[in-house]
Amino acid sequence: MAIRTGKKKKAAQRSKKPPMLVRWVDWLWHWAWRIGLGVAAAILALVVLFNVINPPITLTILHEIRRLGSVDRQWTAVDEIAPVMLRSVVAAEDANFCQHWGFDMGAIRQAIDTGSSRGASTLSQQVVKNVFLWQDRSWLRKALEAAITPVGEAIWSKRRILELYLNIAEFDEGVFGINAAAFRYFRTTPDQLTPRQAALLAAILPDPKGRNAASPSGFVSRRAAAIMDGAETIRRDGRADCFE
Repeated sequence: MAIRTGKKKKAAQRSKKPPMLVRWVDWLWHWAWRIGLGVAAAILALVVLFNVINPPITLTILHEIRRLGSVDRQWTAVDEIAPVMLRSVVAAEDANFCQHWGFDMGAIRQAIDTGSSRGASTLSQQVVKNVFLWQDRSWLRKALEAAITPVGEAIWSKRRILELYLNIAEFDEGVFGINAAAFRYFRTTPDQLTPRQAALLAAILPDPKGRNAASPSGFVSRRAAAIMDGAETIRRDGRADCFE
């Protein structure tokens, strides 16, 4: 009788085990959660690290090195970049840079209303994309960008964000950063850029492989003129105070 009771207990215990599929789901969820936390911790550590150490490379630069064999790139400290270059890129890409926490909600609403994504991406978002992520427009990349941007805004100063941006942005095929761009187009250094030269460099950023700062098209020239006016406007009205 005791033996039968023991067998019944074991059979009952076996019957209470969750199905194989449930166990697999639990196992996958457990490891996905741990991996997710690990990735989040690694990104946080890199954001903190890149506040004091310059990113050695990005996925975009690595891709171009593999494609072209080499790229032209040399890091330049923000103090060695003409202030008008900082104002020009802000005027061109993110006029409310000093007034938002990583997302320009007004620009996002306008982009939704017009059905265009151009102008909705802030410099902070672009830096996160360029430093940590890849260039396609997938929802995964957008989700990661949205998650990391507030972290970057919380840890990096606005001036540091501009320093990162101007040193990893692509200005021509295989030309990365303001140092290489200033020499490539004007045979000068970043600290010697004139307002017109800075505006031309900012004007080609949306399409660096299709526009030329040294031999600008009519569109690029008009765009540069507008950027020059915008750079002066944000200097006067205080929208450059957070990085100057």
